[in-house]
Amino acid sequence: MFSDETIAVIGAGNIGRALIGGMIRSGLVAPAQVVATRRSEDALTTLAEEYPGLRTTTDNTAAAREATIVVLAIKPQYRATVVADLHDALSPTALVVSVLAGVTTDRLQDAFGTKQPVVRVMPNTPMLVDEGATALSGGMYASDEDVTRVRLMFASVGTAVDVPESLMDAVTGLSGSGPAYVYMVIEALTDAGVKQGIPRTEAGRLAAQTVYGAAKMVLETGKHPAILRDEVTTPGGTAIAAVSSLEAHGLRTMLINAVATATERSAALNEA
Repeated sequence: MFSDETIAVIGAGNIGRALIGGMIRSGLVAPAQVVATRRSEDALTTLAEEYPGLRTTTDNTAAAREATIVVLAIKPQYRATVVADLHDALSPTALVVSVLAGVTTDRLQDAFGTKQPVVRVMPNTPMLVDEGATALSGGMYASDEDVTRVRLMFASVGTAVDVPESLMDAVTGLSGSGPAYVYMVIEALTDAGVKQGIPRTEAGRLAAQTVYGAAKMVLETGKHPAILRDEVTTPGGTAIAAVSSLEAHGLRTMLINAVATATERSAALNEA
């Protein structure tokens, strides 16, 4: 499906670099099929050394001119400048893959001024270790094949699922921003272990592995998290005492509110 494609990754920072690595390692594309751009020539040199054959440039316009797929892996605040760079260089049939948080496909299509096929994606940073969670949604002019191609691209660095675009802000609040919440949980568990006398290194490893193992249990067993929680909480035991304390202090409400706040911020970014 990708044998005739040239993929330009505009803004090959953490997310762009992870996607490039996943596609190459999985055999989805050859390094020579990818053109990566960044403002830093030193960063591009390091990237090219990591993936021999990969093409790099600081010129977004030149990269887009030959591309059949253009991945916009930039921060939302840079979109006006980058779209202006690409506007006249981009082929009308080139597929635009947008990683811009909060920016709708309609907004991008208006910016390009054409019936440009656009697929909006919201990945998260665990894609750096091939464990990302990505949601994607095709714009008005994106075909089913376009969406399939993008799903395969992001499946090379984790899990990729289709959602209606109306839910993309909520996805940003849940899984896009979610790693930050989980890191705070790991940090807090580590500190709790230290408070009880466990050395910090061991406490950190135990906390991180506990979160990883619990998540894997949910994914591999298919059981509802509440069922798995009940399997840990024996009558009168330590876990049920701790769960009662967490509920009393509003853990569930805090997380629900955090996702809602991030969702609202994502929606606001489209108007910026």
